[in-house]
Amino acid sequence: MTNGLPMLKGYRVLDMTQIVAGPTCTRIMAELGAEVVKVELPPLGDRTRMGGLKSRDPAHKRSSRSTYYFQHNHSKKSIAIDFKNPKGLALLKEMVAKFDVLVENFTPGVMARAGLSYDELKKINPKLIMCSISMAGQDGSLSQRPGYDYIAQAYAGITDLIGEPDGDPALITMAIGDSATGLSAAMGIAFALLHRERTGEGQYIEATLLDTYFQMHEVNIPRISLRKGYQPKRTGSQHPDGGPTGIFKCSDGTYIAMALLPHQWKSFCEAIGNPDLMEDPRFNTASLRRDNNLQLKEIFEEWLATFESRDAAINDLDKLRIPCAPVLTLNEALEHPHIKSRGTVRKVRDEILGEFDIPGFPVKFSRWEVSKDLKADSFGEHNVEVLKEYLNLSDEQIQRLYEEKVLLRELDS
Repeated sequence: MTNGLPMLKGYRVLDMTQIVAGPTCTRIMAELGAEVVKVELPPLGDRTRMGGLKSRDPAHKRSSRSTYYFQHNHSKKSIAIDFKNPKGLALLKEMVAKFDVLVENFTPGVMARAGLSYDELKKINPKLIMCSISMAGQDGSLSQRPGYDYIAQAYAGITDLIGEPDGDPALITMAIGDSATGLSAAMGIAFALLHRERTGEGQYIEATLLDTYFQMHEVNIPRISLRKGYQPKRTGSQHPDGGPTGIFKCSDGTYIAMALLPHQWKSFCEAIGNPDLMEDPRFNTASLRRDNNLQLKEIFEEWLATFESRDAAINDLDKLRIPCAPVLTLNEALEHPHIKSRGTVRKVRDEILGEFDIPGFPVKFSRWEVSKDLKADSFGEHNVEVLKEYLNLSDEQIQRLYEEKVLLRELDS
């Protein structure tokens, strides 16, 4: 691996997003070398500045920096501008002419009402690629509903399929949909940039949490459409198609995850020292193993109970390459040598927050290496730099914008 030229160097991205999905998209582009200018609105900017952990040092009590904000917004520049003010709106429109990409995740309709719809902005910059990220899309019956990851999760039929069969649906309490939508949006923008290189055309892109969540359904959508009356059910810690595939308890109170495909059934029977299962009429086919999955779970956990520890059982399964893993706590995962060596988690240092871990970049490249020196901005930190660089404003003009409350900065918040 070499420290080659960042792949998006030379591209400019205007980031009008907050929370997770939108910032994930623009952070990926920033790490790949794009110059990302994050537009933050009064009074406090991105809401994640108020989340996560903050500095405990009284000297930094007014700081807007948080670990939550850092994780999703490092490598960007912050400009704090009130675009509800006509002068602020005019500044933004001037900047659009100088940028390749604009990403926003306001409630559908907000940008249009502000005079910042794609139809308006492409008049200023015909080559602009604009991406709108939302819960359910820019139009349709759900478009105006307030929505975050968990709301899209519920509408997508994901939540109903998680949890114990006789219990309540369960929530995935992490930003799976947000993060995946950010990745989808970044992919779409990259493809649109490639299209523009070939044709000279800009375009408008939509990415939604609802659409992204539907991509996560494995096999059930075609099944429902082809099987009249079929309705998938919650199966707790076991995969609905059997296997056995799922989560299993070990003798020491820990758990392992195992994913067994039909062609591995013979190896599984050998691994647990029970070749007679091959002749058991309850388990002769994959369909029968699915229908009798609970009995298989009992048989497998009885075998697991013969080992003193989870790791000892995994060692035996590994001998026949049965796909399995310890169910690690996040604390254990953070310390795993493989995860550390790959940079799946990386350590960062902030002048206010100190040293802490954040996720690494999600893919690896042979011709480019991620930066080890990451920085997150303060609210409005780059107002002067950005307005001078892109719009050639003077110090006097910028000072006047501060006085008129068109521009804000951390000390004003």
